[in-house]
Amino acid sequence: MTPEPSPHPLSPGERGSQRALGAAVLSARIRSTPEDFFVEELPGFEPSGEGEHLLLTVEKRGMNTAFAAKLIAQWASVPEPSIGYAGLKDRHAVTRQRFSVWLPKKTAPAIDALHTDELRVLEHAWHARKLPRGALAGNRFVLVLRDVVGERDAIEARLQRIAARGVPNLFGEQRFGRGGGNVQQAVAMFAGRRVKRDERTMLLSAARSELFNRVLAARIEAGNWDAALDGEVWMLDGSRSVFGPEAMTPDLQARLEAFDIHPTGPLWGGGELRSSGQARELELAAMQGDTASRLRAGLEREGLKQERRALRLRPAELAWEWHDDAALELRFALPPGCYATTVLRELGELTDSAQQ
Repeated sequence: MTPEPSPHPLSPGERGSQRALGAAVLSARIRSTPEDFFVEELPGFEPSGEGEHLLLTVEKRGMNTAFAAKLIAQWASVPEPSIGYAGLKDRHAVTRQRFSVWLPKKTAPAIDALHTDELRVLEHAWHARKLPRGALAGNRFVLVLRDVVGERDAIEARLQRIAARGVPNLFGEQRFGRGGGNVQQAVAMFAGRRVKRDERTMLLSAARSELFNRVLAARIEAGNWDAALDGEVWMLDGSRSVFGPEAMTPDLQARLEAFDIHPTGPLWGGGELRSSGQARELELAAMQGDTASRLRAGLEREGLKQERRALRLRPAELAWEWHDDAALELRFALPPGCYATTVLRELGELTDSAQQ
């Protein structure tokens, strides 16, 4: 019997042929303080200026999204389901994001009463609808890497290569929980263990993400994570629109090189796998083994449908600045659902102070 690879979230990129862009060029520490990991949500729309939902743009330090939503609900004296937010933000950071509060009478407590040392409101406006998940254009990051060890020329050459070629669009460790335990918890849930609704959603996401990462790991190992295979399904840049499978043509090759389209991998669910030929064979082979089979069957029983995700990611507006020889600041923006840690991983070995 062939042993299964570890389900740890970063293991897919680590098994196979090392990093996609070459060996590590640095070691460094991230999140030494929350200020070293700044994330700003990029809004997907402008407030309507009227309606029953108060839209708050807040900045918080050392506070995750769920806890902030609870504080806002207490401030407004409304149940937590009356609070909306577009995306989840990590606790070990300084983050800016939007929340909506349903206030049918259009009366709200004083904004200043919501302020604490860890949370402050930057903007507020009325809007017609609750803020739904995914209603953002992306996220902008300002990250400071400390205790950097590595040759500056090699580090900057790698950053230039990331800007030019992009990186594999792996799901980051946030999806998998401490030590990658969410995958095995998902297996237990599919076997009958009862979980709360919010936990179920989290575990379904972890199961899908693990299967996707396995497929992407296989393509990293084969060296075709950003190239076309026979039977490829394509995604339009900046959207979730997909087309194909479609045979490679000079026009498609030009669009691939221009980052107008990206090869994709499966987000598993019920229904027919959309890829064909060589791409399909690789995807199915990467999702073999007992754990993967249990994840696939569980996702199908839960009613999720087959979807696709881009295999590559190119950070926008990538820039960097050395504070000193051992401190490097990086600035870039990513689309929704993409992880800054997947960009950092192509640089080298990182120690996350928040996990110690």
